Amino acid sequence: MAAILSRRDLEFLLYEWLDVESLTVRERFREHSRETFDAVLELSASIATKDFAPHNKKADANEPVMLPDGTVSVIDEVARALRIFAEAGLTAAPFDEELGGLQLPMTLARASMFWFQAANAGTSSYPLLTVGNANLLVAHGSSEQVEQWVRPMLEGRFFGTMCLSETGAGSSLADITTKALPQDDGTYRVSGTKMWISGGDHELSENIVHLVLVKVPGGGPGVKGISLMVVPKFLADGTRNDVTLVGLNHKMGNRGTTNAVLAFGDGTHPVGGQAGAVGYLVGEEHRGLAYMFHMMNEARVGVGFLATALGYTGYLQAVEYAKTRTQGRPPGDKDPSSKPVRLIDHADVRRMLLAQKSYVEGALALGLYSSLLIDEQQTGETEDARRRAGVLLDVLTPIAKSWPSQWCLEANSLAIQVHGGYGYTRDYDVEQLYRDNRLNQIHEGTHGIQGLDLLGRKVVADGGAGLRLLAETIGAAVARAEGGDPAVVEHAAAVDAATRRLVEVTKLLWSAGDPAATLANSSLYLEAAGHVVVAWMWLEQLLAAAGKEGAFYEGKRQAARYFLRYELPKTAAQFDLLADLDRTTLDADPEWF
Repeated sequence: MAAILSRRDLEFLLYEWLDVESLTVRERFREHSRETFDAVLELSASIATKDFAPHNKKADANEPVMLPDGTVSVIDEVARALRIFAEAGLTAAPFDEELGGLQLPMTLARASMFWFQAANAGTSSYPLLTVGNANLLVAHGSSEQVEQWVRPMLEGRFFGTMCLSETGAGSSLADITTKALPQDDGTYRVSGTKMWISGGDHELSENIVHLVLVKVPGGGPGVKGISLMVVPKFLADGTRNDVTLVGLNHKMGNRGTTNAVLAFGDGTHPVGGQAGAVGYLVGEEHRGLAYMFHMMNEARVGVGFLATALGYTGYLQAVEYAKTRTQGRPPGDKDPSSKPVRLIDHADVRRMLLAQKSYVEGALALGLYSSLLIDEQQTGETEDARRRAGVLLDVLTPIAKSWPSQWCLEANSLAIQVHGGYGYTRDYDVEQLYRDNRLNQIHEGTHGIQGLDLLGRKVVADGGAGLRLLAETIGAAVARAEGGDPAVVEHAAAVDAATRRLVEVTKLLWSAGDPAATLANSSLYLEAAGHVVVAWMWLEQLLAAAGKEGAFYEGKRQAARYFLRYELPKTAAQFDLLADLDRTTLDADPEWF
């Protein structure tokens, strides 16, 4: 059985590049050390391998079912794995000690969760959503809400969701119609239907804490009128709330996570003889979307990690298959009686493996770097350091979500190709990994939405402060390469040139005075910017590997060489098209389709 992940790569990124051990000098992390970090990662790898991975295929083949009584049937192994996860303290790990947490740095918490995402995308999504839900309530909820809902979530007794989309609104949150009416006792009565709710209903926990976007009277139209409510499946006294499962969506992949259509307040479970789900306001009225973005941005980085995890484990399976499967002979061998060689002995197979390696290891570096920015934003030694980390994280978040979702899916496609016909069958895992990963370009903001966010908001916010800081940070890495290995210097020059082009094209796009034309190709901009950022990630890894010998480091250098010679040059044509303010898509009449 192929490994789920590379422990060696995680160690290299965490300790040799990011130097996460240095975080332990900070007050919040002072109780930690390299030993405690390693212990958490070892425990995570063990539980992921023994308790999550074995039922991955079974959960895919036996998706959740809504029973006639409205309950949901999920295979038994899911509940068992989640119980073990919670009992190990992993749900609470990054939270404050006073909440039962370990105050683990976010970088380590993400690395820990990465094992579970690689082992079983479906089962790992329940705690991932719950942690995001709890983080939001800790940041924006009242102390009573934290005690009532967060503590049981961190203990693994309650799970959490986020309820944004509706059947008629989709990703356009300005158009949601779910409403909440204030009551004399300070609660609200919520009514409406939510769609695509991951973990929306099940019998895996004592309760489910829904965070629901609603409209409260007096808020006005659009997103500024949105408020955020806690709407639990069961109230604090055990009374069933008026939240009803309408149905489960039957998905292409990621089937182990229930995905629900939920009716709030339809009167199926009236509370106190009255229809309407009881809800509790988070923060202030009409500021709900700002609060929800706390969870959404965290979820977006988490989606990037999930995409990376699925691509990574598929890559490792492709490597193992290519090293054991024999087929064909070298181009120069004309003797039909000679023994077939391994697949990996063919140059084109190595091309596909190098592509996968460059995508998944580059994406993992980006995810961990983004996580370190969260730690820096929260615990940086100066106000300026914390501010800069936040600015850089804002501009990287759309890329950290979407780039892995696009290119680690391509890694999955290449893993299938390496397996040949067998890869297209259910006998091997790679076809499921592809199906599971296809979701990640869609949920938590589609690829197109992330492109609009990056080009339309993030790179121009505060006069372009985020883009300037990104270019400055990449420039610092380029400067560190000077005078070193000539190959690294060459690669650094390519990264520097691509970064300068990114800044130049961004300015040109926004000087056109035509927002429609500027944003028409924002997805292409996202892809090009993502390639520049991941090229920078590979430059950082080259610098961390400088002067070190052995197969692992040679593999890093070769993957970097591949990305910087095969992938980064693709951005030249993309930037040319963007600079032309090409109107092909704008000028295409809908009647032509």
